[in-house]
Amino acid sequence: MLTEYDQRVVESIAAMDTIISSNISYIKLTLTSILLTAAIQSQPGKKGVLTMSFTLTSSAFLHEERIPSQYTCEGEDISPGLEWSDVPEGTKSFTLSCLDPDAPPGTWVHWVLYDLPAGASSLDESLPKLEKLENGALQGACWGVDSFSRVGYYGPCPPPGHGDHRYYFRLHALDTESLLLPPNATWFQVEKAHSGHILGTTEYMGTYSR
Repeated sequence: MLTEYDQRVVESIAAMDTIISSNISYIKLTLTSILLTAAIQSQPGKKGVLTMSFTLTSSAFLHEERIPSQYTCEGEDISPGLEWSDVPEGTKSFTLSCLDPDAPPGTWVHWVLYDLPAGASSLDESLPKLEKLENGALQGACWGVDSFSRVGYYGPCPPPGHGDHRYYFRLHALDTESLLLPPNATWFQVEKAHSGHILGTTEYMGTYSR
């Protein structure tokens, strides 16, 4: 039979084992997190990993600032110039969209562009509203939520008095040269076709209200 002193010794040893086990578990968890982070950072072009250095910019307006009227339905309604850099390794083409998630009926599609060659690093201002551009890129159907009547870029045109809407210009780098879609494809067709081919994504956002 254990004495009171022996019982205290046993309880102290048990407590120390619990503390040691907890510390070992914490150390294992920390090391696992560090190794996982290192693995992701060492593979910036891996599918599913957002390539943070991949950037999209525009000289037409500042990120998260108001879009000038010449790029909207209240002006010339021309497409803004865009530039991008630090493309993920292995990129073979791009897709581009401009979407308004704040439209009352749902996300409004303002621009769809796909099969944009990998060698491209910019888009000029005021691109023609044609199904196929000179660089070989195709433009899809836009100007709607679930039915579309136009091709090319058609800019912000929110309901008057509805407050600021956000317009996301989103560029995807893909590992395939073509989505094998015909001209005038919808954003939903493009989104489905490029699923599983995305190497990196970058976006640039502007706002507009009337």
